[in-house]
Amino acid sequence: MRELTELLDPIDIQTSAETMYMPRGHAAPREARLERFGPAWFPESSAWRDLKSWWLKYPAGANTPNWDIAVGCRIEGRPGLVLVEAKANWPELGTAGKLLRTNASLKSRSNHKRIASAIAEACTGWRKLDQRVAITHDSHYQLANRVAFAWKLSMLGIPVVLLYLGFLGDEGIRLDAGAPFVDARDWQRAFWNYAETTIPRDLFGRRLELGLAPIWLLSSSRDIIEASPPLG
Repeated sequence: MRELTELLDPIDIQTSAETMYMPRGHAAPREARLERFGPAWFPESSAWRDLKSWWLKYPAGANTPNWDIAVGCRIEGRPGLVLVEAKANWPELGTAGKLLRTNASLKSRSNHKRIASAIAEACTGWRKLDQRVAITHDSHYQLANRVAFAWKLSMLGIPVVLLYLGFLGDEGIRLDAGAPFVDARDWQRAFWNYAETTIPRDLFGRRLELGLAPIWLLSSSRDIIEASPPLG
């Protein structure tokens, strides 16, 4: 946790024995979904119910985004979230839109439409800060849904830090997944190449006021602890 708070400096992040996080490690690798993680961290808030209904019309059997790392902590003295999207190579920064199968059920189609509407609403909200924001379900979907969730959490009164984190030097993935990020400069070049037409660079690295709670968008990197084993 100390390494994470160092990455987030100078944001006022407070952790304690009550701090929650997922995944918990090799023995508990499950990633967080906020409709489950949020109520466990901060059950007094109605934000989690509102977040799920904003994103999905028919929640049963459907998914909200999974987060590589989610931390429930205090931000500027208030219950908040640190949400991390981690990448280790250029191919992981995909630009695809949200797919809908041709044989999708009526409920899946309704959820797809609800998600498209939620992202469009978030885009309108973000454009109050910068008219260049261009998140949509049709392109850069993974980035769009992360940025949309950060906006909605702010609107619901939950302070949130969204960190895109590049892991550097993972040679274990080279043959299976692609060349790893070499250094911090390589990561930042890849990230801005991927993100800048969707969410402008000017919005990163500073405290943003949009709704009832602040948002921070960050891009940072760190060396891996050990290389990933080859899939083969």
